Amino acid sequence: MHSDCIAAPVGRSWKNSRRLAGLVAAAACLTAGCSSGPGGPFSAFNPTHQLLDSAKMMRQSAPVPAAVPRELDKRVQPPYTVEPGDVLLAQPADVESPVHLPGDQPVMGDGTIELGKYGRVEVAGKTVEQIEAAIKSVVDAQTKDAGVITVRVVTRASKVYYVLGEVNAPGAYQLSGRETVLDAVLAAGGLTDRAARDKIILNRPTAPDSCRIVLPVCWSEIVQLGDTSTNYQITAGDRIYVPSRTLCDDLQHQPSCPCGTRPQVPCPIPAAAPSCATVVEEGAVPPENWGPQPPAKP
Repeated sequence: MHSDCIAAPVGRSWKNSRRLAGLVAAAACLTAGCSSGPGGPFSAFNPTHQLLDSAKMMRQSAPVPAAVPRELDKRVQPPYTVEPGDVLLAQPADVESPVHLPGDQPVMGDGTIELGKYGRVEVAGKTVEQIEAAIKSVVDAQTKDAGVITVRVVTRASKVYYVLGEVNAPGAYQLSGRETVLDAVLAAGGLTDRAARDKIILNRPTAPDSCRIVLPVCWSEIVQLGDTSTNYQITAGDRIYVPSRTLCDDLQHQPSCPCGTRPQVPCPIPAAAPSCATVVEEGAVPPENWGPQPPAKP
């Protein structure tokens, strides 16, 4: 009897504690903005990706797309500068030249390449033209009539951009110079079903003491309306960040993309094309006289 009297209050207390823990977890979920799908903030396998408060503020403070190159206004990239990780091919232009250089030369961590008996040449931070001049001067010091030395960049591994967050294959991707935001996201395998499509940002690296560059990306407008205003051209070092969709986003069902608030310019409605029933070749019977016709007069 005594044990029964004690067991009942303990059972009710355990149930109440469980309900309280559930309410606390739900409140924490709402506060943290967890996703309604699998892999919320309590999952060890697929954590959510949330924007920093500073990133949110900068994204919301730019309702007008920035005046930077985009899909229909692409710019030529600046001259390529070699960095460690790249692979060069230096060779004489004349096949009968007495100069014999090694094959593909990877740029080492110290910024140099090995040219066999000609020693090491520092190439990091230089353009192809500058590297050709540097190698030419080293070769001419040891070999007469060396002729023209050409340099070609075989592998451009040092120039990359990053796609992070709710994409199927996040990581670093080699930059060819023509990519836009759309190209970058598709290269990363596209968005996941947990992606907040109206909160994607493109941030451009800047010096520690300079202003930050955070550009909002309106994914739905790019893929559904063909709007190129935020389909920016990618440059080396760019970071595309796709945050996770939160429970609040699912409840609101309203886009929060800054460019969604800017006025859309309506396209003029083209004149309706004549239907095939009204297209009449010259000299043919007009439509109002179709049907049985009286015999033609002689």
